[in-house]
Amino acid sequence: MAVDAFTYHPTVAHYLRFVATTIGRDKCLRLIQYFARFLSFYLYRKGHTSETVRIFNTIKAQLGLTRKIMRVGKNVEHFKAAGEAVDKRGVDPITRYLSVGRQLGYGGYLTFDALTVLDAAGIYKYAAAKKFQRWAYKFWLAGIVFSIVSGIYSLNKMKEKTRRAEKAVVPSGTEVMKLEKEKKVLNLQLLSDIADFCIPSSALGYLNLDDGFVGLAGMVSSYIGLQGAWNKTA
Repeated sequence: MAVDAFTYHPTVAHYLRFVATTIGRDKCLRLIQYFARFLSFYLYRKGHTSETVRIFNTIKAQLGLTRKIMRVGKNVEHFKAAGEAVDKRGVDPITRYLSVGRQLGYGGYLTFDALTVLDAAGIYKYAAAKKFQRWAYKFWLAGIVFSIVSGIYSLNKMKEKTRRAEKAVVPSGTEVMKLEKEKKVLNLQLLSDIADFCIPSSALGYLNLDDGFVGLAGMVSSYIGLQGAWNKTA
């Protein structure tokens, strides 16, 4: 009976659907990666042994490499999304242009990031890898900025829609609830983008943030992304 209860439990089925997706596995690895980044910094500051710190630095590095390899080829998805956003009609032009900018930013990031895989894996070392990685961070940062601006713009539009729905002659409770749900999604995405903003900004030297702070920021955005991926496979 206990075996059957485990085998046919809805949560187990949900978990299997979740880990069957690439994004689900990536978000799990990302959360662990940034937790290891935070923990290695924290343990170092607390004076723990170099061996203990090395363990978490190794986890961070190995999971980072694993995710980098998993991302190869994903740039096509974002370039395709950018093309679709350009062709999309009946959408607010500002929202459309911001969407195109976001997708091109992420596509450029993944393109240059893929060019560093052989160097990062130690298969073939080349001096240009550092330059490619820096360009990858610049494109990632650009994509995040477009996403943040898009989120703020969408939230402002959402406030106007909510205000109109509440002031309607016959207020629609269903419509207001729907807008509140969309607002919650936008707020979570904005929080995730702001957290992610810290990562390439720090790597490029635009913000002076320590590894502990960057690790926490990465954990926040990773958890939000993991929760979203989990809900999509419900």
